[in-house]
Amino acid sequence: MEGARWAFRCGAWSPSRSEWLLAARCIQPEERERIGQFMFAKDAKAAIAGRLLIRKLVCVKMGLPWDGFRLDRTSRGKPYLAHASSDSGSAPWSFNISHQGDFAVLAAERGRQVGVDVMKTTRPGSSSVQEFFRVMKRQFTEFEWRTITSAQSDWDQLHLFYRHWALKESFIKAIGSGLGFNLQRVEFHISPNQMQEGRVFSQTKMHLDEDQEEDWTFEECLLDEHHHVAVALGKPDGSVPNDAGNPAEATSLGFNVLSFNDLMAEAMPLSEEDPAHWESFRRKQEAPLRQIE
Repeated sequence: MEGARWAFRCGAWSPSRSEWLLAARCIQPEERERIGQFMFAKDAKAAIAGRLLIRKLVCVKMGLPWDGFRLDRTSRGKPYLAHASSDSGSAPWSFNISHQGDFAVLAAERGRQVGVDVMKTTRPGSSSVQEFFRVMKRQFTEFEWRTITSAQSDWDQLHLFYRHWALKESFIKAIGSGLGFNLQRVEFHISPNQMQEGRVFSQTKMHLDEDQEEDWTFEECLLDEHHHVAVALGKPDGSVPNDAGNPAEATSLGFNVLSFNDLMAEAMPLSEEDPAHWESFRRKQEAPLRQIE
């Protein structure tokens, strides 16, 4: 597989002054300023990790120097590579990032739509599980809801809930539809019901408007026992060989969890160091109290 599957455990990252200032110098100034406006350190760390993951992808997979390109955003906020090469002999890259819980993740492919979503299984902060489900049930089909509630314990039901949610989000992000898409149009038939850490599964099928979609593949894996990742992959456009093999078989390939040194291996400063960015960051509370508790 030529694509990339990278993850960074930003929740466990407690950056030193030198690490944070280096990371801040290695992203575009307007992104650094935007990240500085986050109220909580957790969100700032996840956002900066996402930007660094994208820049690393452009360097490693597209062969551009760290300071040799610019990342822009669509009207819906999705990052893209501005002024990408139009080499007709090279299929365009599609990439997507997600951050939630303790991880920031990136998935990328050439010549294929891609969307990724990571979800952490957590208990609702201000309501019971059943009250939480009552509110969220409308986003799922009757078939999906039967699958979710078939689990014996509240925790297992939550795990299936977040797994289905990640699948839906990965597809929405791949097609770029945003908030206007009716989530009940997509129905997932998951397989297997229980996954194992260290393995990637791609047996899950999607029905769109009640018809099974054969052109889409969904990779699912666990980064750890609490974090589920779904990657939506569209049909290859024919410009790259399809060597995915049998999608019904589980593989041992998965997300490569990067260290901070891995993340910064190709990095180059794009601006001068400004100690104010560290002072601003270190004054931030890690997360809302309800998340910390």
